[in-house]
Amino acid sequence: MAFEQRDNSGSIWANDRKTADKHPDRTGSAKINGEDFWVHGWLKKTSSGKPYLSLSFKRKDGGGAPKPELDDSVPF
Repeated sequence: MAFEQRDNSGSIWANDRKTADKHPDRTGSAKINGEDFWVHGWLKKTSSGKPYLSLSFKRKDGGGAPKPELDDSVPF
């Protein structure tokens, strides 16, 4: 049975194909609101030296970032 990504979840791994400093340190995929995305992560540090992971998302079909869900219950 093939792996199937659950909605609103994802996974990233160390990027073993990184050849330049600007390439992401981590790569992977996610499914957000039923759409498949590539996930890229860069290991960074804050100005005080604390480590964090900066992420970007790109639709696998070539589109842009995830679309936010809109609440149509607002009366105006």
